[in-house]
Formats: sequence, structure tokens, C-alpha cells
Amino acid sequence: MSSQTKSTANATRSYDFETVVSRAGSDSQKWQRYRDRDVLPMWVADMDFRCAPEIQEALEARLAEGVFGYAGPKPSTVAAVVDAMDRAFGWTIQPEWLVWLPGLVRGLNLACRAVGEPGDAVLTLTPVYGPFLSAPVHANRHLLGVPVLPADGGWEIDWPGLESAITSRTRLLLLCHPHNPIGRVWRRAELERLADFSLRHNLIVCSDEIHCALILDELNHTPWATLSPEIADRSITLMSPSKTFNTAGLACGVAIIPDPRLRVAFKRAGAGILAEVTCFGFTAFEAAYRKGEPWRRALLNQLRANRDRLLDFVRTDLPGVTATRVEATYLAWLDISRLGLPDHVNHFEQHGIGLSGGREFGDPDHVRLNFACPSATLEEGLRRLKRAVEAAPGRA
Repeated sequence: MSSQTKSTANATRSYDFETVVSRAGSDSQKWQRYRDRDVLPMWVADMDFRCAPEIQEALEARLAEGVFGYAGPKPSTVAAVVDAMDRAFGWTIQPEWLVWLPGLVRGLNLACRAVGEPGDAVLTLTPVYGPFLSAPVHANRHLLGVPVLPADGGWEIDWPGLESAITSRTRLLLLCHPHNPIGRVWRRAELERLADFSLRHNLIVCSDEIHCALILDELNHTPWATLSPEIADRSITLMSPSKTFNTAGLACGVAIIPDPRLRVAFKRAGAGILAEVTCFGFTAFEAAYRKGEPWRRALLNQLRANRDRLLDFVRTDLPGVTATRVEATYLAWLDISRLGLPDHVNHFEQHGIGLSGGREFGDPDHVRLNFACPSATLEEGLRRLKRAVEAAPGRA
């Protein structure tokens, strides 16, 4: 089949996001948490969709080879990253900038170890994905969290708060971009202001951009390192198609680090302890970037419909609960502060739905709900969510 015919076939291929895939009894951490309990898991950022068939076909072809020794990236895998960054963002990167990782949480931890010294400080915006809060502590750094501020039904950066929080020993800024769990896409003007802040305070910035292909509104993602050459030289960008294509279990990501000295420091931080990427991780990574775009576009349509259904339901059926618009990711951040729950995670579990507790993100007044699932699963989740809200002490 010619490449043109293949491209046409992919463009017209239909994708199924409505079939419910039974994961009960599987090795899924998401579902194992509630084994033998009638609790619908909607917590961890792990979609309940089968991955793109193009990725599965690539994995089956790799499996058929029958030899699974130590693996490294092929030239075509490296080229897939270079091509993807140029195609999506007009970002020209060099192959030598890439450092392969078995997952981006490792990248956050390596960045904290590579920049500065024990006792230095790491700055981040909160609430935020839990490893942003734990990685500095693991590296014997001080965590400086600056809460984002509610604004016009959304969120904004607390600029005075950033200036007040920074110390003479702050060396690193961990940026979640787009931001998990608030679902915020940072606009270019905000990034430029943050870039000015980082340069004035001589900060290295580690930008986790794992959700950048999951933007649901008509907004653009601007990779942090593209703001200027000076910013690029002080940047660590973490990228992976795993969240977008539901391949997190295959554990493959990449750090893009233009500055050679920073790249060496990053590699040294993981020397002797960092696991290698497997052959299946590299295979899925390359297939996602080379063949996954039609599936991704179809996925976004499903996620937008689910997002809109969820937000409408919160507004009309859940008095006492509020949610800001999810601009990116498939994760909704629900304000439950008015429900009067002493243990909100347990309360929702007792009513049949498993959510991520806000405490692990630095905000106990919220819970996070994963809406990346077939619509039938979402509807069942909404039914259980309503049951839990109606039983809350604050509704009595």
C-alpha cells in the first residue's frame, strides 16, 4: 500500500469511543483500587478507551519479532519527536537534545536533583499534580507553592504571590503546562510574563507538557522553550504521547533539553538508578506521533462532549458543587467546599464513585474527576455523583 493510500485510509478510519471495555479484574491500578467493591473508578488520569488501533498494530508487529532485549530509540523514533514538534508547534529541536525517560514523573524528580543543591528551593503553582509537590522533597529541596487565584469563572496566576514567595535560594520553577488539575491552558502573554520573572530571578524552568495535545477549546499551546533562545537555554521540557493515547503503562517519555550542561546534569542525576525504556515503549511512542493524529482528533470530539455534559450536569443537578471550565486535559476540578464533608474521598466512595482527593494536589476543598470514558460510563458516574452530593451533610 502506498504512503498516500495509507494516509487516506487513516483519515477515513472510524474509531470507537463508546464500547465499554471491562477492566475489572485486570492489572489496571485504576480498577484494582476498588476490587470487589461497587465503586466506579474515575480518579487517576488513565482513560477507559482502547488505544489507537494504529498503536496496537505497531505493538503487535513488534511482538511478532519475538526478541525483546534491551532497547534504544531507533533513528525513526528520534525523527518522530523532531517531526512532531515541528508539525504541531513550529518548534525546531535537535536530536541530541533528547533524553529518554520511563515516564515523566521521573523527569520531575531528576530536574529537582539536577538543578541547585540540597537546601535550595523549588517553586510551583498550586494546586498541582502530586509529584510536583513530592519531587522537591525527595531531592532535599524546599517546596514553595503559590496558589492560583479564582478569576472570572477560571483561574489566574498570583503574580504578587510569586514575587513574595521566591527566595535567594530558589533555583527551579516546575511548570505544569497545560495545568493539571485546573485544566488551564496558559496563554502566551502569561508565559512571557512568567519568562520575564524566571529570567529576573535566574531560574531554570522544567515544563511538564504531557497534556499539550489534549486542548479542548480553541486555544493554542505554546511550548515553554519556544519563547526565546535565552529561555530555551534554561529549560527542561517533558513530553510524551502517553496521556493522549492511553499508553502510560508502556512507560516512555522524553526530556527536551537544549543546553548541553543542563542536559549532562539531568542525565547524571539519574545515573545508576533510572530504568531504561522498553522496546514496547519506544514502539508505542513512535506510532502515536507518526500515525495517531486521526485518532487523537476523534478523541478530542468525545472528550469535548463528555466535558460539556459533565459541566452542564454540575450546574443543573449538583447544587453546592461548582466547576470551572476545563480548557485542556480530561480532568474536571470540582469545588465541594460547601458540602461539609470531613473525608470527601471516603464519602464519594461510600456512594459508589472513586475520585482523586484534592489534598494530594494541595487543595482539600476540591476533588478531581476523570471524564475520559464512554458516555454510558460517564452517565453512571454522574448518577453516583449526584447520589453522593445529595447525601452530604452540607445538603441536610
